[in-house]
Amino acid sequence: MRVERKEIQTRHGWAIFLIAFPALVTAGVLGFLPRLAQWASYHQFADGRTLFGVPNFMDVVSNAWFVILGVWGGLEGRAASKREGTQWKPETLAYFAFFISLFVTGFGSGWYHLRPDNASLFWDRFPLSLAFVSLFAAVVHERFQVRGGYALLLALLTVAAASVLYWSISESRGAGDLRPYFLVQFLPMVLIPILLFLPSRYDRVGDLGWVLFLYALAKGAELLDRPIFEITYQVSGHTLKHLFSALAVAQVAWMLRRRRLKR
Repeated sequence: MRVERKEIQTRHGWAIFLIAFPALVTAGVLGFLPRLAQWASYHQFADGRTLFGVPNFMDVVSNAWFVILGVWGGLEGRAASKREGTQWKPETLAYFAFFISLFVTGFGSGWYHLRPDNASLFWDRFPLSLAFVSLFAAVVHERFQVRGGYALLLALLTVAAASVLYWSISESRGAGDLRPYFLVQFLPMVLIPILLFLPSRYDRVGDLGWVLFLYALAKGAELLDRPIFEITYQVSGHTLKHLFSALAVAQVAWMLRRRRLKR
């Protein structure tokens, strides 16, 4: 038993190194880069059509999926907790925070697309940043059973919120800096694939691989916003980004519905 426990600790030690090293390198690189203000062209989306009196209609209404899936996912997270006969575990609470954050994102992003500017963008990015770190916290705790798991979730949520507040305040002072927000947004998506190779207490780990794949499709569609719209004249890349992202959220909810603790 002592040998097995020592092997687990060694494996976890290497896993922590594999997570901490790219995190520190990424943070270090961003720290040496000059500050990055929000570029004005970011707010110029390809599909600006007004339908039923709503400007940027497709980009606005496609956010409804986040509201719907946020409710569904929250219910699935609660059902999973009851099914396991436990109170809220750190990972279950993290998933719940993930879905609540995306529920709020549906309204925040919808508001942003009604009147795209830096002020309204805050209400899109703030809950979205909380969603990124909540998912990361859930995946971490499923593998490490971190002591103080609730504190870890709270710390990550605080860092995420601070990154968006820092960006917003720096923009208002004419010295916008997106670097902390970029770290919060992209680092979890880089580290989660590493974590998926580690043993989890739950089955259906492959579902999270599909989540990452759909998120990658969403980012690709975002980058091809105008080319996609110029080809289809019906849907833009940014609208597709919302749809692919919503499918990723649905995949997380579906995973919680079907997965079970390993015995």
